Amino acid sequence: MPKRRSFLFDRWPRFAARHPWYVLAGALVIVLGIVALHAVTGGQYKESFNLPGTESQRLIDLLEERFPETAGDPAFVVVRAPAGLNDPQVRSRMESLQADLSQLPDVIGVDSPYEQPGAISSDGSIAVITVQYPTQSHELTASSIDALVDLRKERSEPQFQVEVGGPVGAEADHGFSSTSEIIGITAAIIVLLVAFGSVVAMGLPIVTALLALGSGLLLVGVMTSFLNMPDWTPQLGAMIGLGAGIDYALLIVTRYREGLARNLSVQDAIAQAAATAGRSVLFAGSTVVIALLGLWAVGIPLMSNIGTAAALIVALSVVVAIVVLPAILRLAGTRIDRWRIPLLSASPDESENGLGYRLSRFIQRAPIAGLVVALSLLLVLAIPMLHLDLGASDAGNNPESFTSRRAYDLLSQGFGPGLNGPILVGVRIDNPDALEAAERLPSTLGRVEGVAAVLPAEFNEAQTAATITVIPMTAPQSQETEELVHHLRDVVHQEAKAAGTEAFAGGATAVFIDAGDKIAAAMPLFFTAVIGLSFVLLMTVFRSVVVPLKAAIMNLLSIGAAYGVLVAVFQWGWLARIFGVEKTGPIESFLPIMLFALLFGLSMDYEVFLISRIREEYLRTGNNTEAVARGLSVTTRVISAAAAIMVAVFLSFTLMPGREIKEFGVGAATAVFVDATLVRLVLVPSLMQLLGDANWWFPRWLDRLVPKIGVDIGAEAPKETASSVEA
Repeated sequence: MPKRRSFLFDRWPRFAARHPWYVLAGALVIVLGIVALHAVTGGQYKESFNLPGTESQRLIDLLEERFPETAGDPAFVVVRAPAGLNDPQVRSRMESLQADLSQLPDVIGVDSPYEQPGAISSDGSIAVITVQYPTQSHELTASSIDALVDLRKERSEPQFQVEVGGPVGAEADHGFSSTSEIIGITAAIIVLLVAFGSVVAMGLPIVTALLALGSGLLLVGVMTSFLNMPDWTPQLGAMIGLGAGIDYALLIVTRYREGLARNLSVQDAIAQAAATAGRSVLFAGSTVVIALLGLWAVGIPLMSNIGTAAALIVALSVVVAIVVLPAILRLAGTRIDRWRIPLLSASPDESENGLGYRLSRFIQRAPIAGLVVALSLLLVLAIPMLHLDLGASDAGNNPESFTSRRAYDLLSQGFGPGLNGPILVGVRIDNPDALEAAERLPSTLGRVEGVAAVLPAEFNEAQTAATITVIPMTAPQSQETEELVHHLRDVVHQEAKAAGTEAFAGGATAVFIDAGDKIAAAMPLFFTAVIGLSFVLLMTVFRSVVVPLKAAIMNLLSIGAAYGVLVAVFQWGWLARIFGVEKTGPIESFLPIMLFALLFGLSMDYEVFLISRIREEYLRTGNNTEAVARGLSVTTRVISAAAAIMVAVFLSFTLMPGREIKEFGVGAATAVFVDATLVRLVLVPSLMQLLGDANWWFPRWLDRLVPKIGVDIGAEAPKETASSVEA
């Protein structure tokens, strides 16, 4: 019976090989269409941190409805004057500064420290001017924030230091450069030159990755017209897109070179690369997309939107690698190894003479020892994860070059750390009892343990709502502050219930606490969904129950090691200076789940790359030991190169000043490194050697139920394999 001819993996690559210019012209037309679409409908990146169903969100909704002038975020303009705030010259400068602040764009109110109780430090040298904006900080225009920053720079000097803190101050310090992307691309070029030893072969993955990334970022820009995304979305997309795009093209180019080395024609080599490596790319990319889209299970729109943007970029990387790359390979033809680099020329076929083959044979002679050593190292790296402290780092974790960090330090010095994270209480007033309760509440809250100060209640003009500001004794990121928020909520709920109304405790600090609680509640469903769907996909691909189970466990081990390194660096401060971390603090509550979504998918990439070759050899020979050795041999170089590129790209993002992006970079780089070394080069061959033919156990009844869409369609299995064992 003739083999089935797949359109995507046989007829299309042959068509692209016969008509490469048509394919490239079509790709160009599509790219130009995306550019035009972005020009017409592209929006702006804006963060909208909505938390449906949380108390923080209910407070925001109440204030927007009844007290809109307090629904926005403030900027705390902190002034330090060694001569004292009551010095006539200092006071004159303060009044001038306040007048200028009131004239800034979007400012709706400025509170003088001379009129606000507790706004001047006990030693009289530090004061805080509260500048109120009508919207949350992430909704402010860049021009409004720039005007505030420019005024700070104009007025600040050693004897009259001016800094900007609070939510708006934190927004003012947001900013990115293209340095990390440039470093990542440079590192990728070096790694590809070492892997291929040819300038032409090196250039192909770079070109296709940039094509997919550029198109993806433009489409994400279009999505911002319909979805809210933070301004760091392009940087995250670039981090993921560069790594994934180069990796997918690298796998196909490697397989194409192998085909030429076996004297296949250019067209046949392209078709074979598409039918084998192309399928691996499709299923590897699918696991990444599934994992990223799994962020919708968390129930936080911001995370869902970011996951969608990243999934779109990965999907485009897969499409470009499968659809456009065959045409580019046809144009390169047999000249793909031209412009060789001396001493770096790499053999395209290393089935029995490469380092991977020798390493596999070495491990297969002592698989238990390899398993124990690799597993022990992974568990040691993961030990710090037991002390994982999830929360939200505050401005105190920013570099000292940030005005928000300097403002944070001045506020802590003059008023205590709690002023950096005030808790806002809102009361709905619909009856006289509620009005009296709002007036009594500051006195009640002031007696709560852990409260440093409580400001008097402020009422809207119609007296249908009131706000009360509570200053904790502890810093925003501390565990004590989180406990205080929950305790205050119990108190205000009890008081409000007695008055027949509602009251909520929120504010910026409480928002991050609620986000952490919401994420923690969603984690079981998220992990189950991602692991379950990936298991089903790999089971379908490899016709095995053991392989996907092993893959899930191995991936969890590498992710656990990444979490452990994050704790050691960012919580404990080990090697922190290397990554530009000046102060330790908790791991961002959203980071583990976002890292899991990304890293579980990327780990599956390497699993598919490796196991697809092992499976291919096993179907050809029926010898599990030989299949593992040959499969590892021909994938060692490509997986090592792909991982090196990923590590370089991710580590380059640790050069950015933001703590969150540093955590992402370190965690992702760690997971990819241990996955491509300890897991793929040691653990997988050790386990597969120990399990033997049981690796491919697949009950007949399950084989009949599961559709055949594997990477080895068309290959014939040996007559007696474990995949035919009846359950």
